[in-house]
Amino acid sequence: MPNLPKQPKPDDAQALRAAWSAEQAAARDARATGEATVEWAHLERAHIVSQPLLLAHVRTHLAMLGYGWRHRDPREITGQLARLVVARPGTAMRRYPLGNTGGANVSAIAPMTIPDDLAAVLGAP
Repeated sequence: MPNLPKQPKPDDAQALRAAWSAEQAAARDARATGEATVEWAHLERAHIVSQPLLLAHVRTHLAMLGYGWRHRDPREITGQLARLVVARPGTAMRRYPLGNTGGANVSAIAPMTIPDDLAAVLGAP
């Protein structure tokens, strides 16, 4: 695992879980109406808030894997399989790149700018 900075424990795990649940629900709604781009955007936002939450983080990568499978995207499938291997230990050790959107289209170790509304929930500057 690359040398990522150790992240602090979340101040409000309950708020993170609520934000994650809302993003997952929005992704499911978008999927149900055939809005693939909107679905993916919500999965990326779900990933950002799930990183400090072990089970939610893994479940988000599973949802992203499902998206890749449904869209027959070999790059996304491969990328999500690799991320599933490191998601649990990365979260458990609190070593993950803040703001990373979690898709195979971005580096798995690159921190990214966090949207303001999610930064408030994460307690990020």
